[in-house]
Amino acid sequence: MTKTNHELTPESWVEQHGDYLYRFALGRTHNPADAEEAVQNTLLSAWQNRDSFAGTATERTWLISILKNKIHDRFRTQIKEQEKFDNSVDVEELDALFDENGHGKIPSAAWTGDPNDAAENSEFWVIFDECASKLPERTANVFTMKEVDQMTSKEICKVLGISPSNYWVRLHRARLKLRECLQFNWFQDKGVNP
Repeated sequence: MTKTNHELTPESWVEQHGDYLYRFALGRTHNPADAEEAVQNTLLSAWQNRDSFAGTATERTWLISILKNKIHDRFRTQIKEQEKFDNSVDVEELDALFDENGHGKIPSAAWTGDPNDAAENSEFWVIFDECASKLPERTANVFTMKEVDQMTSKEICKVLGISPSNYWVRLHRARLKLRECLQFNWFQDKGVNP
């Protein structure tokens, strides 16, 4: 049974999905004010476009898809604004870190231990979130879109307006920084070597 448009109410969205939407946005924007704004824009857009809700997906799925688009729009806007002022990226320096296929020239060391043990530990996720919050915003965006949202590199480059080599540099840097932070704050304390 699908909901009719008159049964869709922003009050119920906030009550049923507000916390989830906010956490989702915060995990991508890394800024409470930006996350709140993205959720507000999502709810407004959902209300304005409530006639497009066909009921083939859950309300939460529909709201999350709108929220993802709002967050991606925010990234695009930020990129356009930053391009006006930021010419500091040395493309040759970035390209030197990767081969012609976009793979890093410096391989990461293999992890030991069982990653599933860490993945099931809520303490691990607290440390992971702390480590991820320390990443530069542009680097965190690439990592989140790739590893959490499972977007393709082509989609990420399009949303963020970056070149494939810049994408690979950012992803590589995110992984290195996360690895370093997790090594120091989690694995070292647990006696595990990644």
